Amino acid sequence: MSSPPQEHQIPAMKRTIEIIISSHGDISIDAVGFKGPDCEKATRALEEALGVVQQRTKKPEYLAKATSIAQQKVGT
Repeated sequence: MSSPPQEHQIPAMKRTIEIIISSHGDISIDAVGFKGPDCEKATRALEEALGVVQQRTKKPEYLAKATSIAQQKVGT
């Protein structure tokens, strides 16, 4: 009999949220290491606390999906 498939996650980049305040007082929030809509979920509370979002730029990572690999062991 064979074992059920096991999913292995490819190591992801460390997730961080960077908050940048310019000398003019403009605030930028950058979600680093997130894929898909997870970045919006991670920054939502900060955006709400800071006020109106004037611009949102989606990076290429937004369109990426989390990658997993399914492996199956064959019994001997």
